[in-house]
Amino acid sequence: MQLFLKVTLSLLEGLSTTLQIFGLTLLMALPLGLLISFGSMSKLKIVKYPIKTLIWIIRGTPLMLQLITFGLGPGLLGFKGVNLFYAVIVAFVLNYSCYFAEIFRGSIESIPKGQYEAGAVLGLTKRQVFFKIILMQVVKRIIAPMSNEFLTLVKDTSLANTIMIYEITWNAKRMMNSEHILWPLFYSGAFYLAFCGILTLIFGYIEKKLSYYKV
Repeated sequence: MQLFLKVTLSLLEGLSTTLQIFGLTLLMALPLGLLISFGSMSKLKIVKYPIKTLIWIIRGTPLMLQLITFGLGPGLLGFKGVNLFYAVIVAFVLNYSCYFAEIFRGSIESIPKGQYEAGAVLGLTKRQVFFKIILMQVVKRIIAPMSNEFLTLVKDTSLANTIMIYEITWNAKRMMNSEHILWPLFYSGAFYLAFCGILTLIFGYIEKKLSYYKV
């Protein structure tokens, strides 16, 4: 019982770090992803193509490689005192903002052009058309793909242990090595399952609330 409590407290400590990575990533990646999506749809080639290239690079390389680049790269280049937690956040925000950008772009571009034209006929500005007509339809369309990305983010936080960030998986491995037992690894899986289960319920509720709005 004492060992179980010890392992639980260790995993809860790791969960705190996992929640920070998850929350900060979403807080910054969602608005940044929307901005990147606007840039990728820009009519200015000098804006559009560099952003599309960035999206291609980020989506085409492993998140683990990006974590190592941002976490260990500055030190190898001679920059001392790099905060590894901040490096993790930068890598996660950049990675997920590019994925979110593609979801936003696809949803925005799926809205029929006639709705923009109808808004213009009514005398609405482009900003008013977007926020009063387009936005709610975009929100409805992105619920399913966003829920998948959120669940993936929960599991991807485990990659932070690659550069020695003490989240759930790291603490589980530490307890396995120190106590010479295997079950903390499976016990840590219960934390991820619970986290994903809560998010699934939340997205199910949101989807149900928006079900009246058919697109």
